[in-house]
Amino acid sequence: MGPADVDRGMKTAVELFTFEEMPAASPYVSGAWRTRSVPEEAFISVAAVQWEMVVTEQDTGTTLTVRGPETRATTAPIPQDAEFFGIPFTLGTFMPGIAPRQLVDRDLTLPLVSKRSFWLDGSAWELPTPDNADVFVDRLIRAGLLVHDHVVAAALDATGEREGEVEDLSTRTVERRVAQATGLTRGTIRQVRRAERAVELLRHGVPPLDVVREAGYADQPHLTRSLKRFVGQTPSEVAAGA
Repeated sequence: MGPADVDRGMKTAVELFTFEEMPAASPYVSGAWRTRSVPEEAFISVAAVQWEMVVTEQDTGTTLTVRGPETRATTAPIPQDAEFFGIPFTLGTFMPGIAPRQLVDRDLTLPLVSKRSFWLDGSAWELPTPDNADVFVDRLIRAGLLVHDHVVAAALDATGEREGEVEDLSTRTVERRVAQATGLTRGTIRQVRRAERAVELLRHGVPPLDVVREAGYADQPHLTRSLKRFVGQTPSEVAAGA
């Protein structure tokens, strides 16, 4: 389902789920999280520029899904009586064996070998858990299955403090490496981040007209179109959900 199909009364993940967030030891990971399902049929999955691995545990079995970046808000079903554990990866981090562009707006379920292991690159790997996540990520790095492009990280650094790391590279080279590592363009990443900033401001009670100015939108209709595309909600719905 696309943005136009999102039920206006539906809620986003942060409005429905209670997340336990865990710090990450690796610079390749932006932090891990876990939560459990709620008695709702579906939620709004908002746009996101990062990809992640998600382990879903149910009485019927366990799955490991690689979820790619999302460029629009969509409706996602909620598996019942399930526990979830996710590892989101930092921008610039990717798996060479799974092209990021093939994961944009879609996901990939990796085959299981047993209840506690899955198949990757011709070998069985223990499923990641909150207790072994750091070791799991370190093993992927040492095996060459997870790499990090510092140029991409510098080019997408929101603070602007790392601009010097890419100033000697052409715009075309930077764009190519960003696309290779993320599957997205810098323009799309900026648009999603701007929507995330707008949501943050609205949830803190900032009036929409002030959000337009602070987040860098042309006008209020521009803000509304952006949020409906990337978040599946209008500014007033975002504020109400705070």
